[in-house]
Amino acid sequence: MEEMAVNLAVVGATGAVGEEFLRILESRKFPVKELRLLASRRSAGKKMQFCGVDYTVHELTKHSFQGIKIALFSAGASISREYVPYAIESGSVCVDNSSAFRMDDDVPLVVPEVNPQDIAKHHGVIANPNCSTIQMVVALKPIHDVARIKRIVVSTYQAVSGAGLKAIDELRKETASVLDGKEGFRRNLFPHQIAFNVLPQIPQSSAFLPNGYTSEEMKMMNETKKIMGDNNIRVTATTVRVPVIRSHSESVNVETEKKISAAEVKKLLSVAPGIRVVDDPANQLYPLATDAAGRDDVFVGRIREDESIEKGINLWIVSDNLRKGAALNAVQIAEMLL
Repeated sequence: MEEMAVNLAVVGATGAVGEEFLRILESRKFPVKELRLLASRRSAGKKMQFCGVDYTVHELTKHSFQGIKIALFSAGASISREYVPYAIESGSVCVDNSSAFRMDDDVPLVVPEVNPQDIAKHHGVIANPNCSTIQMVVALKPIHDVARIKRIVVSTYQAVSGAGLKAIDELRKETASVLDGKEGFRRNLFPHQIAFNVLPQIPQSSAFLPNGYTSEEMKMMNETKKIMGDNNIRVTATTVRVPVIRSHSESVNVETEKKISAAEVKKLLSVAPGIRVVDDPANQLYPLATDAAGRDDVFVGRIREDESIEKGINLWIVSDNLRKGAALNAVQIAEMLL
């Protein structure tokens, strides 16, 4: 692998996904020749460790990408829109974890277990899909290949880490405040109490769209069709923030063109890449956010036929939103670029 080693940059290195990038690159022994950690001016000078070596975080500028072969971005859409062009101009291939380019016609939107062939179509940037979309399409692609999915109804139960490190901190502090019986907790990120509560609004900082959906829901609806390569799939989503630190959970109902049984779905998913079936209801075994945290697989369980329609399947899908939902998926794309 040494002869394949490349100069690699991580943009947004000090964020929740940025930190996960480093852990995954190290654990997967990604061949890094030179590592460049980039972040905002206020984070510049911070030390971060990779493979036992301390690296200094540098301020992101338009000159940051000289000599960089692959750049992993996770610093928000506005940063990606501003700096990805500079990276491409410097000869870098960018894997972008923001929503900036996902729906651009000439930008591949890739989940390696689903549409790896699209990577070859890139013009300097490859988009990493939304975290909740990634885990869902990994589980649904094997079903779609066999039975053709017509319609998807999904409700998500998304961890606060999807909103970043500050959201984790807010949940912890508000939980402690509620348990201590204190009133008047000053929240900065969530519009309502998140401790011991569920909020049907993601992202929490954005207004609802004119059609009544949130941007997160529209991402799931639009990205699913692009990744699966089928605009005929009908998708509707309700995305919900729950007081869980890590791992998103999803209740997914699909209607297929061809009848497929729950047993057939279990068999399909048990051999599909990136999936672990946990489905033993007699022993109360099913995917849990606490079990998925820190692990790479997409966990699927509660697989059962929908008794309200002739060709329907229900699934419960859980995955670590910072790993497969973000950093791992991006690193897998980078591995394929090698």
